[in-house]
Amino acid sequence: MSTRPLHAVLLPPAPGGGQLLEALSAALDGSGPAILPLDPGLPPARLAQLLDVFAPSAIQTPTGTKRTVPSAPAAHAGPGVEPDVAVVIATSGSTGQPKGVELTAAALRASAASSLARIGARPGQRWLCCLPGFHVAGIQVLVRSLLAGVDPVVTARVDAEVTATAGCAHVSLVPTQLRRLLDAGAPLAEFDTILLGGAAPPAGLLADAGAAGARVVVTYGMSETCGGCVYDGWPLDGVQVAIDGDGLIGIAGPVLFSGYRSRGGGSRGGGSRGGRPSGRWFRTSDLGSLDADGRLTVRGRADDVINTGGEKVVPGEVEAVLGTIDGVRDVVVVGLPDADWGEIVTAVVVPADPATPPHLRQLRAQVRGRLPGYAAPRRMLLVAELPMLPSGKPDRMALREAGQREPPQ
Repeated sequence: MSTRPLHAVLLPPAPGGGQLLEALSAALDGSGPAILPLDPGLPPARLAQLLDVFAPSAIQTPTGTKRTVPSAPAAHAGPGVEPDVAVVIATSGSTGQPKGVELTAAALRASAASSLARIGARPGQRWLCCLPGFHVAGIQVLVRSLLAGVDPVVTARVDAEVTATAGCAHVSLVPTQLRRLLDAGAPLAEFDTILLGGAAPPAGLLADAGAAGARVVVTYGMSETCGGCVYDGWPLDGVQVAIDGDGLIGIAGPVLFSGYRSRGGGSRGGGSRGGRPSGRWFRTSDLGSLDADGRLTVRGRADDVINTGGEKVVPGEVEAVLGTIDGVRDVVVVGLPDADWGEIVTAVVVPADPATPPHLRQLRAQVRGRLPGYAAPRRMLLVAELPMLPSGKPDRMALREAGQREPPQ
């Protein structure tokens, strides 16, 4: 039975950081309602849609808390969540439809405690929170801070000055942030640990960070696992990873979500990430492999796979090869519709030097030397920068749409 109230929290990142931390603390210890952090900068129509789908009983803003009036009272007869649910994370998943990932206090604490133990964090060490609090990665920085017993430094953006003056031992970043900090000459060696997640790091990024003295730990996870649950390929303590017959990654352990929030209050199913986890295993939508020692390699999302001429191409594997080319600063591989091939492998490239961009034949030769010939891109698009989602992942949908409008290079 759903008995705990759910409050939407719309707070700006930096000035609202303290309020979000207080609301999260109360949600974790049970003294306050469960919280649904949302982006206060969303367009009104999108925000209204999320509030209708997730049906919180109140909305907290910097000016106070007010009760919501449901648009369809009968549909929202039970707007609460289960008593053990502390946080609901709004995510669109791979479908574009809003889903609310329900995370219990126990799961969030288990994730944070395992993370702190794995990186060797000491009590009282501060975290720099420069990821949005309406994403699971930002929430987990706050949970780790609560467990460490010290307030985090919350900032809307991170730059070289913030890095130098924040006085923090640990930080979570997405690859785009790390690249920008490296380019700005930020003193990254000041951090004991940089957790890097949200998307696979481009080729060369980790080497550049290491050369700058940074200790980077690459994380893998998602909202349904309370964020990163695999560090540098190794599962956190208590977490298990397996690969099923379809090549998809399965995850088990105390960090798993409890269900998805529905419009009527409660959990719902649907898709390979549907409903409550099946038994104790959660089947992701990501392709992966395990080596003989049990170390995980994430190949990419199954729904990003390109079907070209009947052959399947994993974009992440092609990106890893293309990222080693000197003239490529950043690259994303997508499939574009094609009458003959179904889809053609297309490389969207940010050149290292716009005046001397790489040639398509150079890209094809590099891929053909490492992967099957059908994985070599047949088309290249040059862009000044890649469109990014708020989570720090490349916006592949936007790139596909742009690719269908632009002539090939």
